[in-house]
Amino acid sequence: MSRLKALQAHAPRMFDWLLIAIVLIAVVFVLAPQNLPVVLYKLSLVSLAALVGYRLDRSIFPYARPHECAETALGAVMLRRAIIVAAAMIAVSLGL
Repeated sequence: MSRLKALQAHAPRMFDWLLIAIVLIAVVFVLAPQNLPVVLYKLSLVSLAALVGYRLDRSIFPYARPHECAETALGAVMLRRAIIVAAAMIAVSLGL
């Protein structure tokens, strides 16, 4: 068990979710391999939407980045960015 804890301590952020995603894609490949291109296409569109949402936030609010804000406004700035990125991802996902 200590070896697992040591591995988790050195793993990058969200590594466990990456493993879960890989397992689920493998399950899709085994159960319905004809759907794998569709799944990968949708994943790429959602990832692109997250990138576009992030870039939108940076371009709309160039002087209000989380690492440049005062401690009192940090929560609001992070929430604003999360809402913009989520809105972009939802907009693309609804268009699928």
